[in-house]
Amino acid sequence: MSATEVLSALDRIHGTVSVIGSMNADYTVTAQRLPGPGETITGGPLQLLPGGKSGNQAAAAARIGATVQMFGAVGSDNNADFLLGALGEAGVNTTHVRRVLGPSGTTVITVDAQGENTIVYSPGSNAQVTVDYVESVRDALTRSSVLGLCLESPIETVTAAARMCHEAGVKVLLNDSPFTPSLPAELIEASDILLVNEHEMAQLLGIDEPENDDWDSFGWWHALDELRGFGFEQAIVTLGGDGSVVLDGTADDPE
Repeated sequence: MSATEVLSALDRIHGTVSVIGSMNADYTVTAQRLPGPGETITGGPLQLLPGGKSGNQAAAAARIGATVQMFGAVGSDNNADFLLGALGEAGVNTTHVRRVLGPSGTTVITVDAQGENTIVYSPGSNAQVTVDYVESVRDALTRSSVLGLCLESPIETVTAAARMCHEAGVKVLLNDSPFTPSLPAELIEASDILLVNEHEMAQLLGIDEPENDDWDSFGWWHALDELRGFGFEQAIVTLGGDGSVVLDGTADDPE
């Protein structure tokens, strides 16, 4: 799907994209190589960047033209204002984000010259995105057209939000990230679209990846059959720089 087609599709959405989940302050440093156990190496300047899988999802949707509102929690530290400001600059409505005592979510990231990285995630305020919080914002969530979910929030919270919105007729998109191969049955049942990368898809469905990473000749019809057996009729499989494949059990062909 081209950028023009994406924007055209967004123009036909009469409603709001809601995202509930994580917002993180990413402390990132680059180095020639990653340190070994117990080793100290010298890196470049430390960067503070807005992140969090859910926050990134919300910002990306807003930047391509969707009306987006963010749900979640930030702490009582300076990172809270930093994260809310970054989302606001991207065009995301943060009215429903809760402020709680303690640190906001953070990650500490080291990136080497080849782009490999190590990441340590500290949930902070993200751990306080509770089922009770989901209930408190029920009206705003269920008036949405689409709900975006990731798995950096407590799984019971993600499941409750998916169930609530699915029952209200909201389209639920679940990004299985950080990846887990054992999703709760209730969450699968309440989710309409699965978002994974190609390696996560293969692991989730228990199928072999193609030799030499040749996804052009991959048996996508077989993947669609396995996806249905797992509990999803629709999925978006990202392929890095090669784009993505849409698996749709209601359409004639994977796209």
